[in-house]
Amino acid sequence: MRHRIAVIGSGPAGLVFARVLHRHGHPVAVFERDPTPDARPPGGTLDLQEGLGQLALDKAGLLAEFETLSRPEGQAMRILDTDGTVLRDWQPRPDDRANPEIDRRQLRDLLLGPLDVQWGRGVTQVVPGTRDGVLVHFEDGRQETFDLVVGADGAWSRVRPAVSEVTPHYTGVTFVETSLDDVDTRHPDLARLIGDGSVAVYGVNRGLVAQRNSGGHVKVYAQFRAPLDRHTNLDATDVEAVRSSLLALFDGWAAPVLDLLRRGTAFAHRPLYVLPTPHTWNHVRGVTLLGDAAHLMPPLGAGANLAMLEGAELAESIANGPGDLDDAVRAFEERMWARAGRWAKITAAGLERLVSPDPAEALALFDEVQPA
Repeated sequence: MRHRIAVIGSGPAGLVFARVLHRHGHPVAVFERDPTPDARPPGGTLDLQEGLGQLALDKAGLLAEFETLSRPEGQAMRILDTDGTVLRDWQPRPDDRANPEIDRRQLRDLLLGPLDVQWGRGVTQVVPGTRDGVLVHFEDGRQETFDLVVGADGAWSRVRPAVSEVTPHYTGVTFVETSLDDVDTRHPDLARLIGDGSVAVYGVNRGLVAQRNSGGHVKVYAQFRAPLDRHTNLDATDVEAVRSSLLALFDGWAAPVLDLLRRGTAFAHRPLYVLPTPHTWNHVRGVTLLGDAAHLMPPLGAGANLAMLEGAELAESIANGPGDLDDAVRAFEERMWARAGRWAKITAAGLERLVSPDPAEALALFDEVQPA
């Protein structure tokens, strides 16, 4: 008998999980709170690593399509001093596919494929241990039961309370995001500054990063250490007030660097939250977590990659395993906790060095991870 399986959330983790099950002929219900695929901005570009995100796509049978969509040139990375001096300028080799970039929207559309996502089906509560299985309460008042509910619903997961009382806590670092459109035509000077990939500048307890997406779109992130309410008490819709606040924070930096903020058209505050390291729980029959719902960590290139590989591995364990469903989930959790715990420590240490009292720490970190 086929197991009744639901995944909550249509991010990379949930969609990879569903696509791999679909590839193995196993039905899965996908529920997403957003009313449509384009209800929210999809976020910036992702670098998918060979042994993580790319491996997950291979398990889903989508690696070749990914290679067509991805941008290997996006691996380029330039580091500037606050006066505009170029400190490092890494360029990928023509055949380098270690971490090619892909826009989140393109990745989502690739993963959606034949999946039938139930949009506008937000979850309010997940109750394990009922007579008929795991009971899922939806915002529209409906209820459904499943043999397995997979929470892939992000930092503020509605599934997580079924297995863990832990909630995310603030890291002390906030990002403020803005963007530039049609950068090569409208801002050719900034296009040259950014190059094909990313440019980053680091000062005392702050940084400024610009990252090229496809179609001439650039995401800009101001990063700084501050109390949670220092900038979130500003009205994000008051563009000029936010811009003035940021320009004061980065006062004295080179004019071309500050132009990344001056020419931004809108701003969004993104305080960084994380879950404790490690985050584990007493296994609950019929419920598990993936990605940020399980191990929210700083956004330093690992989170989405781990989430995708977890989704693929859990799906394969279910599809290929002849044994008990709960045994497969329990074994998967043990593997996930060990790997995610290692990466959570790495990214936490990385954030400490990138947004640091000593800007030389950020440069040293990039020297360690970039190819010679």
